[in-house]
Amino acid sequence: MPLALLALMISAFGIGTTEFVITGLLPQVAGDLSVSVPTAGLLISGYALGVVIGGPVVTAAGTRVPRKAMLLILMLLFIAGNVLAAVAPSYWVLMLGRIFAAVCHGAFFGIASVVAADLVAPERKARAISLVFTGLTVANVVGAPFGTFIGQSLGWRSTFWMITGIGLFSLLGIVGLVPKQPRPEDASLKRELAVFARPQVWLALGTAAMSIGALFASFSYVAPLLTEVTGFASNMLTPLLVLFGVGLVAGNLLGGRYADRAQLPTLYVCLSLLLVVLVAFTFTSGYKIPAALTLVFLGGAGFSTVPGFMTRVIDKAEGAPTLASAAGASGANLGISLGAYFGGLTIDAGFGYTSPTWVGAAMAALGLGFTALSGVLEMRNKHRIDEETAFPTANPSLSTEGTNR
Repeated sequence: MPLALLALMISAFGIGTTEFVITGLLPQVAGDLSVSVPTAGLLISGYALGVVIGGPVVTAAGTRVPRKAMLLILMLLFIAGNVLAAVAPSYWVLMLGRIFAAVCHGAFFGIASVVAADLVAPERKARAISLVFTGLTVANVVGAPFGTFIGQSLGWRSTFWMITGIGLFSLLGIVGLVPKQPRPEDASLKRELAVFARPQVWLALGTAAMSIGALFASFSYVAPLLTEVTGFASNMLTPLLVLFGVGLVAGNLLGGRYADRAQLPTLYVCLSLLLVVLVAFTFTSGYKIPAALTLVFLGGAGFSTVPGFMTRVIDKAEGAPTLASAAGASGANLGISLGAYFGGLTIDAGFGYTSPTWVGAAMAALGLGFTALSGVLEMRNKHRIDEETAFPTANPSLSTEGTNR
């Protein structure tokens, strides 16, 4: 694999760390800035909103900018956001810094996925994308826990200075390792928007939102589930979350390997496995060892879908994939918000801490349905093209974009 992928992976690690680390620092932030913990918790929601809205907007604005230049601009924005967070004199300045970093997140993963896919042979695209997202999964295992430790030991601002340092290192890596990628001659916002007229693009985005939403519907409430239902002591949560993170890394890498071999079948298997694991979690959560093992499989199954659906978005937006890819990253974050919201509703309704896993199972089933419908449309288009090829006089106007419609 090209060294440029390493630079993208390190950048993803920094972005993932700044996303996840705030959860463990909420009490320190709330106390220092004189706000309540629930108010400090809105820093998580503000970040998610910045990813969902800001990513596609920034990507659209940079349509005519070469991709390497856009990656550099985004990392500068990421660095500025974290510097602003580190020096923030007030809660709202900190929120602004978080939103700056979030805008970088949404656009970066979209553009980096396209760049990664272009750096390798077509049969290795999903693996290249999985390596980029490995940075995000490792951030969950290493970056966020270490950042939380630094923040609790030296003050929460020191964590953002640490992340700023990672951002500067990533910036140098992109400068030195990522090759120039001139923008396509026909690049335009109109061309990028035109791909959203393709049903296959929307089905791929639906798969992205539902698969990651399914994972986080359950994971968002896994701490009270493990302590109140399974019976783990609170000091066991960190090693259990590390196990979950190991599952994320393994699932992401395996998903990329197999998606390169057979994209749709891999998505079918991964989404089916995610559905089964979520249902199983409602039964294994009452027993410590089975619950811990299920948590590993939950992380693995949940993130095994990422290389497949990101590659599918890029494939179905062939010719102008950058904005669609950014929309895929934003769609995944929208799915996270929806999963966490509806999972919380079931708890508030009195169905208990296992109920969000049923919400996740329903979202996984929807994601599987979107993928199956996409497969049916693809097969129909293939049959139509085969018929037009066999009987050219019956329909001489063969569509060159049939497989993307």
